[in-house]
Amino acid sequence: MQPEHQFNFWIGEWDCTWADDGRATNHVLRILGGNVIQENFSAQDLKGMSVSCYDAERGLWCQTWVDNSGSYLDFTGGFEGEKMILARDAIVQGEACKQRMVWYNIKPDHFDWNWERSDDGGQTWQVKWQIKYTRKT
Repeated sequence: MQPEHQFNFWIGEWDCTWADDGRATNHVLRILGGNVIQENFSAQDLKGMSVSCYDAERGLWCQTWVDNSGSYLDFTGGFEGEKMILARDAIVQGEACKQRMVWYNIKPDHFDWNWERSDDGGQTWQVKWQIKYTRKT
């Protein structure tokens, strides 16, 4: 598969669920001539969007996330084995860390997504939020 099509699995309408009865919807589509993927995430208290594109010059996927809490996050990465992993260096409450998103168990009608954090330079990761995605029919 051509690198610019690696995120095709994510395109569509999704129901998202997580622990403690968390629920959201996510509408993901291609825009700008098919070169940019736009995500529109909507949960009860969290509304956000991201734009992602493949940077052929660097051979990386790049994503920028913004939301209704004022967050601005930027990530880079790509497929590692059968997982899409986008990561960033961050400062959280004054402490340097790494953060990443991991899409895995990818099937046509569902996949899993993790928000993870590392406090030791990426040697070990803690899952902070796990979402189950199911394609809307």
